[in-house]
Amino acid sequence: MILASDNPLVPEASELVFGTVAFFVVLFLVGWKLVPQIQKTLAERTDAIEGGLKRAEAAQDEAKATLEQYTAKLAEARREASRLREEAREEGAQIKAEITGQAQAEARRIVESAHAQIEADRQQALQSLRAEIGTLSVELAGRVVGESLEDSARQSRVVDRFLEELEGRASTREQITS
Repeated sequence: MILASDNPLVPEASELVFGTVAFFVVLFLVGWKLVPQIQKTLAERTDAIEGGLKRAEAAQDEAKATLEQYTAKLAEARREASRLREEAREEGAQIKAEITGQAQAEARRIVESAHAQIEADRQQALQSLRAEIGTLSVELAGRVVGESLEDSARQSRVVDRFLEELEGRASTREQITS
């Protein structure tokens, strides 16, 4: 049989009791002072990690909400820009139509004014020609007839008759040619 004193691995009874008491004292001290500190530190780290995760989730949710707001604002800005472009196009078309209308009215006014001026010039030329033809006709008639046509009433009748004959011939020629 092997005795405890012969085997170096088997402790003596006093060492075993002293070791057991020391173990429980150390266990008590560790349980009383160290375990609560370790648990407190672990709880703090757990809270920090969980809080960090919650903060990260909150930040991610806030980022999503901000992104949605940004997307909504961007879409609204695009709609507003599109509306403004359309309004500008419509306003441009309206201005173009107004300017075109004004230009056409001005062109009509200028053409009418030109027609009126041409008609006035024509009438003036006709009057001038009538007077000149009348003077020449009276002079010619006076030479042909051999008497003076100094009387203005007589002159006027001769000139009017001559012009009527010319106008009659002119209208007859126009009817024949057409």
